[in-house]
Amino acid sequence: MRGRGGIGRRWGLKILCHWRAGSSPAARTSIIRLTAALTLTLLGAACGRRADVGPVVVSVIGVEPTLAGRNRAALSTGDRLLTDSLAEGLVRFDAAGQIEAGVAERWTVIDDGRSYIFRLRAAQWSDGAPVRAADIVPLLRRQIARTSGNRIAPYLTAIDSIVEMTPEVIEIELARPRPDLLKLFAQPELALVRARADGGAGPFRRRTVSGRAALLTPAPDPNRDPEEERPTPEQDVRLRGERAALAILRFVERHSDLVSGGTLADWPILQAANPAPANVRIDPAAGLFGLAIVHRDGFLADAANRAAIAQAFDRAGLTTATSPEWTPRETILPEQIDAAAPPAIPEWANVPAEQRQASARRQVAAWRAANELPVLRLALPGGPGGTLLWARLARDLYAIGVRPQRTALDDPAADLRLIDEVAPYDNARWYLAEACVTCSAEAAAAIEAARLADTLAQRAEATTLADRLLTQDVAFVPLARPFRWSLVALRLRQWQPNPRAWHPLNRLRPDPN
Repeated sequence: MRGRGGIGRRWGLKILCHWRAGSSPAARTSIIRLTAALTLTLLGAACGRRADVGPVVVSVIGVEPTLAGRNRAALSTGDRLLTDSLAEGLVRFDAAGQIEAGVAERWTVIDDGRSYIFRLRAAQWSDGAPVRAADIVPLLRRQIARTSGNRIAPYLTAIDSIVEMTPEVIEIELARPRPDLLKLFAQPELALVRARADGGAGPFRRRTVSGRAALLTPAPDPNRDPEEERPTPEQDVRLRGERAALAILRFVERHSDLVSGGTLADWPILQAANPAPANVRIDPAAGLFGLAIVHRDGFLADAANRAAIAQAFDRAGLTTATSPEWTPRETILPEQIDAAAPPAIPEWANVPAEQRQASARRQVAAWRAANELPVLRLALPGGPGGTLLWARLARDLYAIGVRPQRTALDDPAADLRLIDEVAPYDNARWYLAEACVTCSAEAAAAIEAARLADTLAQRAEATTLADRLLTQDVAFVPLARPFRWSLVALRLRQWQPNPRAWHPLNRLRPDPN
């Protein structure tokens, strides 16, 4: 900050010289006002505030974001943010992670969630053409196809038809009731992107790209007179993708307003930078954070051995050492979500925490009496946070007589692989299906039965059975809820933590008008 400090000192010298030169009373009043303004500016800089002027500057951790077109598989946080900004879907998420209007201004859900009727608003594509139902229907059909590569598509199999009722009305009919479908339609993977245009129907347009930064400006409102609509620079967003260390440094130096996409992998970098606590925000993210059993052979072929691994980990120690806002978890489902009973509790959870490692050690010792030392390969993320996670998990496994080996997340030879995913919507089948990487045939059949259930009551019963069977099978080792953090400037008064860990770029600060 030497440059800013130098400017302050130069202004101070000028003020002092004018004062000593014997200015008039009016001039001295102006100097006093100037001095007060300068003092407030420097105090704001000292408190880590950015002036509430100009575009909102956003750094998203990862590679440079690109607009997601036909291939919607494995999108980065930056890709999802840019896509959501340029091409909203029928509905979208607001700052609190709740549903708000997108291309559809109104909707009706009827027949116990078997029919969704959407009325489109007056919107324009990025080339100025009006948005019509005839444009949207083929886009939606393409996105939900199983061959699309869309990570959301497996949870949209209940959709039976998508039809144009009028140029402004679309009906989506389902073979089975899905009253919770809107949160899937709000995902960026279902944003309406046209292949022949740079984006979709807003809420932003991409104007320029400078280096690794894209300048996004508000899309024109067809209901307003262009002569009356005068967007200000404060309504713009400058979005860039970059490494965590550079993004954090840029924020600490007050050259950006938001760092988004933070995970456990980069948390130690943030701690080392020591930003102001008021700027560090952690989402109460809903989802899965735990170890999926990838290979069920050798030591892991026995459910009792898998249970020994599950009870060996000190979850409270892991989360507390990271952040008091991080919550440990022992069940696959976080709560009773569209099920007939509360989440299934694993048998090992009934063992007192201080006795769990001893119990797990006895199980491993019994297995070693007839076999060699068990060696387990753990697929974990890179980065300093991944190393800290590895140190905690490896310590607990060594303590019960298991020798762990760290490997990359995509290593096909891994025995256990970390799943760290935020749930796209509050549906038990998502949790169970994502946790069932290699689960028993009975558990997999119960999950499929929940998908095919004809009524909500049947679905709840099948979900409860699937949760119980998957927990008994110990196919997944829950550790905590997903850990998601952001750095947020105080000028972004609309930013809110939420279970979706999703923060749309048009819901960051109040409209300056």
